[in-house]
Amino acid sequence: MSGNSFLGDFWVNFVRWNLKAIRNPFVVVGSLVQPIIFLVLFTQVFGQIATGAISGGAAGGITYETFLLPAIAMQVSLAAAAGSGIGLVNDMEEGLFEKTLVMPMSRSAMFLGKTAAEILRIVVQIAIILVLGTVLGADVATGLPGAVGIILIGILFSLWFVALSNIFAVVTRDQESTIIGANLLQFPLLFVSTAFLPLSAMPDWIQTVATFNPITYGVDAARALMLDQDVMTVVEVTRFGGIWDTLVPAVVVLLALDVALGGIAVYLLNRASSSDVQ
Repeated sequence: MSGNSFLGDFWVNFVRWNLKAIRNPFVVVGSLVQPIIFLVLFTQVFGQIATGAISGGAAGGITYETFLLPAIAMQVSLAAAAGSGIGLVNDMEEGLFEKTLVMPMSRSAMFLGKTAAEILRIVVQIAIILVLGTVLGADVATGLPGAVGIILIGILFSLWFVALSNIFAVVTRDQESTIIGANLLQFPLLFVSTAFLPLSAMPDWIQTVATFNPITYGVDAARALMLDQDVMTVVEVTRFGGIWDTLVPAVVVLLALDVALGGIAVYLLNRASSSDVQ
């Protein structure tokens, strides 16, 4: 692509962030290994107990591997999205952030190229998790189109956390603080959602928290595609029919989060950019 153009600037930054990930694979591998451990250990250690819990819910009659796989796919999205802020704050600490800002590049193309590189990693990692899950016995009822849909939901789901991790990076300008902030949100939110058990099997206070938890909507959307049925219980929607009663409200909630947090992240990045190049 030609230089001094939006597409050229986008491509340069897309390649740069992919190369940076390859040269420092710890974050990429770490964000993938942790969900794999969760998938293997949870299904092997808690499989029989959890299967009894889900048998009484809306997902009765399925294996825990099938029930859990969409949640692990969303966990991969979260872990990979957390790396976005880590990469940005690493640039700030090394002085590269200020150097890139004085280059004759479109700032929008710079940030979009970075985000596209992160989305590519998320797609690859979710695909690996889906393959591993099927090897362990999970069944995607909607077949290949459903698997592609789960990946698309993972992308949509990850964008709000990509924005949030970049907000942490701009506000703290410290790598350790960004990592701690992302992890402090990521793990508690996972356990107070429908990720590991159906809503009916959890205490009342967790059911209330799960209603306002973004992870619930991402997991339920992916699980609806996994099981080919309406699984959402935090919001009762009946006007669309079948899995669309889960997908439509989930997509609306996730899009609203993406726009809201994405707008805040863009504002903070633009403000940081303006102050850093003065």
